[in-house]
Amino acid sequence: MNDEDRQPGAGHADDAATAALGDISPASSGDASKGTSAAPDFDESLFEEAAALIDGGRNYAQAELAFQKNRAALVGKSVGIAVACVILGLILLNIAFLALAVGLVIALAPLVTIWGAIAIVVSVLLLIVGFLIFIAIQRGKMISAMFAPSVEAEDP
Repeated sequence: MNDEDRQPGAGHADDAATAALGDISPASSGDASKGTSAAPDFDESLFEEAAALIDGGRNYAQAELAFQKNRAALVGKSVGIAVACVILGLILLNIAFLALAVGLVIALAPLVTIWGAIAIVVSVLLLIVGFLIFIAIQRGKMISAMFAPSVEAEDP
């Protein structure tokens, strides 16, 4: 077996042969009269590997946390810009509908009086608002029905 394939600290047949030929470890050459047994031989590289693994995990967790913070900051900025654009768009849409209403009143004024034109435009706008509110109520009822507990019929 090649030396680069061997794991340090593993008991191999070559190590046992050198120990049998007279290689005495310092732990066993101590005071045998004290009756103490030799301490088990720990491989320090295993502890170094475990420490490196823990450090690597800690570094990974810190890098992941920093990445998620940066991503959250970027998303926060993007959401803020998107909300500002939606609000500005709604304001401009409101102004456009107001201009449309004024234009309709001006266009209808020669056909009917100015008060008649105002009444027609306001009535049509109120009908549209009423229709939109009706649709919103129907959708709200449908959503609440989806989340309501289902009542099963009991057997008589």
